[in-house]
Amino acid sequence: MITSLYGALETGLIYAIMALGVYISFRILDFPDLTVDGSFVTGGGVAAISIIGGVDPIVATLLGFVAGFLVGCITGLLHTKGNINPLLAGIIMMIGLYSVNLRIMGQANLSLLNEITLFSQLKGIFESLSLDAVFFAPYEWLGLSAYAPRSFYAIVMMLLVVLIVKKSLDIFLQTETGLALRATGDNQTMVRSFSANTNVYIILGIGLANALVALSGALVVQYNGFADVNLGVGMIVVGLASVIIGEVLFGKKTIVRTTLAVICGAIVYRAIYAMALRVDFLEASDMKLITALIVVAALVIPNMLQKSSEKRQFKRSQKALAKVERQKGEVQIVNAKSNS
Repeated sequence: MITSLYGALETGLIYAIMALGVYISFRILDFPDLTVDGSFVTGGGVAAISIIGGVDPIVATLLGFVAGFLVGCITGLLHTKGNINPLLAGIIMMIGLYSVNLRIMGQANLSLLNEITLFSQLKGIFESLSLDAVFFAPYEWLGLSAYAPRSFYAIVMMLLVVLIVKKSLDIFLQTETGLALRATGDNQTMVRSFSANTNVYIILGIGLANALVALSGALVVQYNGFADVNLGVGMIVVGLASVIIGEVLFGKKTIVRTTLAVICGAIVYRAIYAMALRVDFLEASDMKLITALIVVAALVIPNMLQKSSEKRQFKRSQKALAKVERQKGEVQIVNAKSNS
């Protein structure tokens, strides 16, 4: 069980980057972008084929990021210049990217088991410097050695990457361009009234969203040790679930808090997922069903809680109103008696 939760933390951090991309498109720009399922594989495919070709893993990962940005920009262009519905533009790109990804990879599946990746590089550094012993020390001191993960390199690496991505995104969204991007999602008419080109911000936003999705894909293929053309199926649902769970559990008052909530939501989602798979009557083939149920719960439960809260508020206000009316009546009776 503990091992499953450590695995959920590792994968949750990787998918958190993808969830941040979904947050940009769906929440900030209010753009239902289904390109995600395709751009996730594009990032992974570009990174995988680059690593196999001898490119440094860091450069290969950045190439995946750039590829995702270009893919997102094309989706934005289809919508802004081609006047295609956002949902339809995303579907068109998702379908087209299947063939593009096959072209990039050259085959449906690529193995990275014998290649140098970011994770294998960091694992080598941890082993050479005996850094795992440093992280194991607190567990031994507390007598919890049995609950410690086998190695910390993946968790440490993903924490660093996610923190860098989050901080960069927070800073960007508070710049003039970032504020214009957020305003475009809220009210395009208002932004146009200031002579700003909303099309540019839509293209930039969708490009950035898919760049983060592709970055997540590039990290996932290196973590898994393989790239597959079907790796992105259902990623949009996973991203949405992470965003919704994060917003419900951790709030969304500020950008800094919301991006943190999305990251935590991705980790919580993977933890729920890991625990669900340990239930006896569920099998690995039920993964998509589990995902669907988590999304349904994330959407329905907040609405139920909100309605329940509104009912309680209404009852309290009715009681308060009745009390005021009763007090008024008592005052009138007292006044009537004193006058008589």
